[in-house]
Order: sequence, then structure tokens, then C-alpha cells
Amino acid sequence: MTDFNTIELQIDPRGVATLWLNRPDKNNAFNAEMIRELILALDAIGADKSVRLLVLRGRGKHFCAGGDLSWMQQAAELDYNGNLADAQQLAELMHNLYHLKKPTLAVVQGAAFAGGLGLVSCCDLAIGADNAQFSLSEVRIGLIPATIAPFVVKAIGQRAANRYSLTAERFDGQRAVALGLLAESYPAEELEAQAEAWIANLRLNSPAAMSACKALFHEVAAAELTPALRRYTESAIARVRMSAEGQEGLRAFLDKRKPTWQETP
Repeated sequence: MTDFNTIELQIDPRGVATLWLNRPDKNNAFNAEMIRELILALDAIGADKSVRLLVLRGRGKHFCAGGDLSWMQQAAELDYNGNLADAQQLAELMHNLYHLKKPTLAVVQGAAFAGGLGLVSCCDLAIGADNAQFSLSEVRIGLIPATIAPFVVKAIGQRAANRYSLTAERFDGQRAVALGLLAESYPAEELEAQAEAWIANLRLNSPAAMSACKALFHEVAAAELTPALRRYTESAIARVRMSAEGQEGLRAFLDKRKPTWQETP
């Protein structure tokens, strides 16, 4: 497995990949190196057939404080083309995380600011501590949350995105639940146990069906209710019913036994 400097990738025997942002001394703020390493790690996770789901986490006190100040200072000295290349890398990271074909769960403690909030928005599911802090803080330093904007709007809606991107105000985990950014928030001391409970629940489900379900809802999210969309949904369920895991799940249900993917490794 690739050795990384700014992140850590662990894949356990259950098929759970945990991708750690690993710059705790910098509050896991990302720089160009971290962005490149995250892209490489996501490529590896996507290609690894043993991986059933991805958990995105941050080492130390904070999930991710956004962009590293020294990296942003370097970016300020670049010309337009240099800044465009930087932005394209960050946009690729967000796109690849959002479109990863496996379920993704973010577990958030401490700060998730700016691009850190973007990472959370790109995950299928997210949980966090009640006292976690979120902010689209870019305007405070004269910037905008550009590359993360499409994913933030999908996560919390345009009106809320307008508010928090214009005010740069902070909100906690409970408010994040109300906005739809987090599925649930918990007392900080319970977050670890709750994360394991979410992982255990996801592992009950067919890996192939979860991937197909994710693709299905990405396809229909912005689509109009047309005959073409109806045909897409009809063929989607037909393909899954005829798949190996679809057949196994139905047989296991009828036989009153656990399907093979619930077997303990």
C-alpha cells in the first residue's frame, strides 16, 4: 500500500477503509500534497474490490480546519493559470469523493471549516459531535467556497448555503443535523461508539446493492420525471435482481438465514 505523508489509509478485514486526515499539528488543514494524496487514496479504494465502505476521519482534535495558511499564501503568489491548476486539483478531489462508487461516512469532531465542510458535504452520510463546529469561512479572508459550492448546496440547500457562505457564521453539530449536513450528532464522548454502530449497520447490507443504490439516487436527483427516467429505474432494479448478490439476498431471506456478506471475516 502507498505510504502517505499527510493522510493514513487503513483497510481492515471487514472491508472497511478508514481514510484519516493526518496533519493534527495543523488541525488537518489541507495543502497541495494532502489533496494529491487524497486523490490517490480514493483511486486505490475505488479499485480495491475488498473494500465495502469508506469512513473519512481526522486525527487529533479537529476533523479539518480548511486550507493550510502557508499553502494559501503560496497560492496568492501564483498567476491565474497556477491558481486555476490548484483549483482543478481541489475540484477533482471533491468530485472523486462524491462519485466514489462505495458508501462513504464522515465522522466529524472539532472544526470542519471551509474545504473541510466541503469534504463532509461530499460524503453520502455524516455524523458528528454535538460540539463540532462548522463554517463556510472563506469570505472572512476575501475568498469564496467555489469548488465545494455544488456539493454544499446538495447537502444543505441553496438558502442555507447562501446564509452560511455570506455570513461565515459558525454552527454546531445539532444545527448541522437540522440543516441536513449531518445525519445525527452525539455527545463527543459517544462519537466513537456511534461511529462503530453506523459501520456495523452498513455492513449488514449488500455491498453491490449499496453501490447500485448510490448510483441510482445520483442519477435521479436532478432528473425530471420523464419516460426515460422511468426506463432507467426499471432497468436498474432488473439488473440488481439478477445480480449475484441480489439472488443471494433473496434466497437468504426466503431461507431465513444471513446472506453471505454478513458473515464475520
